[in-house]
Amino acid sequence: MAGFLRVSETRIVDDEGKEVILRGAGLGGWMTMENFISGYPGCEFQIREVLAEVIGQEKSEYFFDKFLEHFFAEPDAAFFKSLGLNCIRIAINYRHFEDDLNPRVLKESGFKHLDRVVAACAKHGIYTILDMHTAPGGQNGGLVWLWTEIAKHYKDETWIAGYNPMNEPADPRHNGLVNFYDRVDAAVRSVDPYHILFLDGNTYSTDFSGFPDDAGARWSNTAYAIHDYSVYGFPDTPEPYARTEEQRTRMQKSYTKKRAWMDERGLCVWNGEWGPVYARPEYEGDATDEINERRYNVLNDQLQLYAKASVLCTDVKATLTGMVYVSPETAYRQHFAAFLGHKYRLAADSWGADDKYVRHAYDPIVRLIEENVPNEEHRKLYPYPVWTVRGRVARVARCTLISEFLVREWADQFAGLSVEQLDRLAESFKFENCMERDGLNKVLREHASQAG
Repeated sequence: MAGFLRVSETRIVDDEGKEVILRGAGLGGWMTMENFISGYPGCEFQIREVLAEVIGQEKSEYFFDKFLEHFFAEPDAAFFKSLGLNCIRIAINYRHFEDDLNPRVLKESGFKHLDRVVAACAKHGIYTILDMHTAPGGQNGGLVWLWTEIAKHYKDETWIAGYNPMNEPADPRHNGLVNFYDRVDAAVRSVDPYHILFLDGNTYSTDFSGFPDDAGARWSNTAYAIHDYSVYGFPDTPEPYARTEEQRTRMQKSYTKKRAWMDERGLCVWNGEWGPVYARPEYEGDATDEINERRYNVLNDQLQLYAKASVLCTDVKATLTGMVYVSPETAYRQHFAAFLGHKYRLAADSWGADDKYVRHAYDPIVRLIEENVPNEEHRKLYPYPVWTVRGRVARVARCTLISEFLVREWADQFAGLSVEQLDRLAESFKFENCMERDGLNKVLREHASQAG
């Protein structure tokens, strides 16, 4: 049985003081159903509400429960371990544990699938990190109570490396985040003094300038999380990645800048998210292999930068980013093929989308803003430069708005389906119904073997 991991200066170590390098991926799209991973439009609460309207509450709950059952199970853990990896960050939606209209009343059912996956990972020697990806009220103080309850539940589980209290916070004044970390640290430590806290930097895990200088003493047994996505790994890359010295230098500078605050103070850094997105033949056609070869080079070169650091790449299972992805031959991919193509062409997802088919519709909005707000400083709204004018238009006028109109179309695809048909759709997400992304996994295996 493993002992608790802990932070010792800049390193994560086991109960004997031996360094443990955490290498792995995030389990997104599961207990937080993100649209670019799970294939639906909009937000999880929207599709759950509308699907219940279309097929009834009982059938809707059945489908989502089966989805959770099949999306990650022991075969997934065994495959993950075969890559030489040892850590999975599990993205959680608070709604599994608490209802908005019945706050601070714990739903024990929320632990049903989470306990199962933590145990499956432990069986295969895989540490887990619990990540509150979707928090009450859109990241508010009610989260402290929920973390206290989760910490009570898992305080004795040694295969949980620790807790990631809030994913990618965005606090324009910085002080609110520090106050929250003070509160959640005190609350968790009151019931669980053992597990590591992984604290994300501000502004999407990139900025620690508002953190207190006494952080090392203020928050014990704590690692500091950065997210290090490279511009070269996305469809809107400024140029194709050719592994030039200039491009590698740009990646190095971005990574060094994000972790500089911790390095100056001798604190532990954890890279909790990074990695490219990948092309798909049904959309990118003959260019798929060439695009993906460049993205695998981005992946490889970022891993070389990180060397001995504890890092996780993007996703365990996702069509766009994952080590494995749902086969096009499955019931879900077949049933939703036309809808998924429609969503892709509309670039409705806010992350990793390619807007080439709709850019012409949104460029006039960008120009309208730039022409009517001529002072560039007035256009630098928080979180600039993470969101530019174009990025803000994409999220508000494209992704949020268009997705709202697509939710009913997605749910209507379920109309008239039997329980058996719903089960077949959910079974599409089982490991045996997935395909490996060989190029990505080859890079991961090679780096894992070199690291020892």
